[in-house]
Amino acid sequence: MLENDDDYNDDLPFGADQSAESLKKWIVPNELAGSRLDAALAKLMPDYSRSRLTSWIKEGHVTVNDVVVVPKFKLIGGEKINVAIQADEMQLAFTPENMPLDIIYEDDSVLVLNKPAGLVVHPAAGNWQGTLLNGLLAYCPSLAQVPRAGIVHRLDKDTSGLLVVAKTLQAQNHLVRQLQQRSVKRTYRAVADGVVPFDGKIETLIGRDPHNRTRMAVVPFGGKEAITHVKVLERYADFSYIECQLETGRTHQIRVHMKAAGHPLAGDALYGNPRHSATAEVKAAIKAMARQALHAYRLSFIHPQTLEIVQFEAPLPADIYHLLSVLRLQAGMSSSLSHEEEWQQRLEIDADDEDWDDDDYDVDVIYVRD
Repeated sequence: MLENDDDYNDDLPFGADQSAESLKKWIVPNELAGSRLDAALAKLMPDYSRSRLTSWIKEGHVTVNDVVVVPKFKLIGGEKINVAIQADEMQLAFTPENMPLDIIYEDDSVLVLNKPAGLVVHPAAGNWQGTLLNGLLAYCPSLAQVPRAGIVHRLDKDTSGLLVVAKTLQAQNHLVRQLQQRSVKRTYRAVADGVVPFDGKIETLIGRDPHNRTRMAVVPFGGKEAITHVKVLERYADFSYIECQLETGRTHQIRVHMKAAGHPLAGDALYGNPRHSATAEVKAAIKAMARQALHAYRLSFIHPQTLEIVQFEAPLPADIYHLLSVLRLQAGMSSSLSHEEEWQQRLEIDADDEDWDDDDYDVDVIYVRD
């Protein structure tokens, strides 16, 4: 409960907090006479940045003698200052939020879930709320004791599929070591532009695109080793249905690699080709997806507790399934999915995500037969 504005204790030392946690109250000391309000607050509240304090003043969360003033307001000493503390957006990152989670498997050590497209995995600038991390904290409050709520690897916002989450610190350390040793197997299903000619391996360096910092790119030097194994499942007139297995796990790896190979993923707004040839029906199916056609289909790892290899699969989501059905119909195939896909629909779970990039570099893309 907030104190009354008149409840000041002049006997408290300079800088003492005299109120509830959400409201700070100060009497301006004489040594700050002549200071601007924003400068004085920066000294009175050193735990907060001056820019943040200035924004609170401009937004009316700071009063001097019960009056809202501007940041450059000059103090004479003895004024009564109230500061209504505003929650830091970053603090919201670890606020539990109830949301539906498609849990595929769970025990005392791990849980495996099928992430829908459109869900951000981990909080970051612009996405401090509504992330998978927030949902995990609501579903399993004990994850608050595990770094990053047990998340050990990520999927892009618009990539669907399988993720493993550690429920204990010991399980998280075990899974992180597996990722470092490349013993976690992540297999994706995707639809790529054009006819991918053969099964093979793409091996490059991937780093931040210096011409567009929101993208990753194949770079000639300074990047991290990235290896993707590509298997063609079906070919159509202007597209290919492929399976990609990650040997490494770089940001946007599959999307960047497939662009660099000349076969960007269908529907990829960041790395794709919106002018790629397609029939009206296929274009409509891609537009309806509103995301890249990439699904983390299979996930395999050593269970941190039993030390046995476990494997999970997730069925293709409806939007990618529909795109494949349209492509198969136009190619004269059965309108339904293959026997393998029908089996997958009954029990499965699709795994991880990533892609590849850049025409702006004179870089050799190593795409060879395995």
